[in-house]
Amino acid sequence: MKIPFVDLLAQYHAIKPDVDAAMQRVIQRTAFIGGDDLKQFEAEFAAFCNAKGCVGVGNGTDALYLALRALGVGDGDEVITVAHTFIATSEAITMAGARPVFVDIREDTMLMDPAKIEAAITPRTKAIIAVHLYGQPCEMDRIIEIARRRGLKVIEDAAQAHGARWRGQRVGTLGDAACFSFYPGKNLGAYGDGGAVIANDDALLEKVRMLANHGRLDKYRHQLEGVNSRLDGLQAAILRVKLRRLDDWNAARRRHAQRYGELLRDSLVTLPSTLADAESVWHLFVIRVTDREKLQAHLKQQGIDTGVHYPLPLHRQPAYEYLQMPPGSLPITEKVAAHIVSLPMFAELTDEQVEFIASAVRESK
Repeated sequence: MKIPFVDLLAQYHAIKPDVDAAMQRVIQRTAFIGGDDLKQFEAEFAAFCNAKGCVGVGNGTDALYLALRALGVGDGDEVITVAHTFIATSEAITMAGARPVFVDIREDTMLMDPAKIEAAITPRTKAIIAVHLYGQPCEMDRIIEIARRRGLKVIEDAAQAHGARWRGQRVGTLGDAACFSFYPGKNLGAYGDGGAVIANDDALLEKVRMLANHGRLDKYRHQLEGVNSRLDGLQAAILRVKLRRLDDWNAARRRHAQRYGELLRDSLVTLPSTLADAESVWHLFVIRVTDREKLQAHLKQQGIDTGVHYPLPLHRQPAYEYLQMPPGSLPITEKVAAHIVSLPMFAELTDEQVEFIASAVRESK
């Protein structure tokens, strides 16, 4: 049995007539930049997140950068986040002119540890980026309480958490702004790059829209210098088709995660932990093992693809040597990074495939 890590072709076959029709509609209208599908998607995704508004942008990295700039983060500022995430989170901080300040994570959830935030705050701290990694929301009540008390902005990096909930509320409206990626492999993925900024603040959304379109709202009147970061019409049309199915796809992921948990409960691997107040959408199913390379090699022999998200924490990356954070600076982050393995996770997985994967994991010694 050959099992890919993600099967985007299987997803396409399930929605092919609707996707093809949506793409033809955009082509016939030549609505490649802007257009009705973009406006409709922005409205529909905002409604999905129970947010006031949405601005479609070029990708998830740009979404973070634009949100930071719109919130006034700039040269000399500091932004607190985690090192256990993709580099886009910290890239956006430095692109805005600020400095990333990394705090450690909880070992059980592998998410930002709110208990570590206060000690990282300095007079230069302007914002916190809470990363809803692997599809699970952070402990937003604790993070927001600290931020409000200390006068900081909160951005949700929800690139892996489309549709997730914290205490029954969709991610996207828990902080001052939320940023999404529509990279093809995401729970809600385009057929290319794409992203969005969600917020309940009209003025903030207008500034994000202006920054994303060369600092303008009118064609040749530029209020400030911005960038070129727009979600194109074809991607918006595809995302509209997929958005209608997202809740069902997320429900399938939850079923797969539950089944993985049942089958691997008494095995030698450490299973992912979820908080009681969180409803994860299981973008990834990440286990921990003592010998990652051995497990991956065994699964590969069985035809099972795996991943590692993320093997080298950001504070140990060559790009961040200037932060001067030696080994041991973030002990839980470093411990987790050495043992994580991502098993196949996508809505179209079958029960037979999940059972085959779990059996192969249990067989690995």
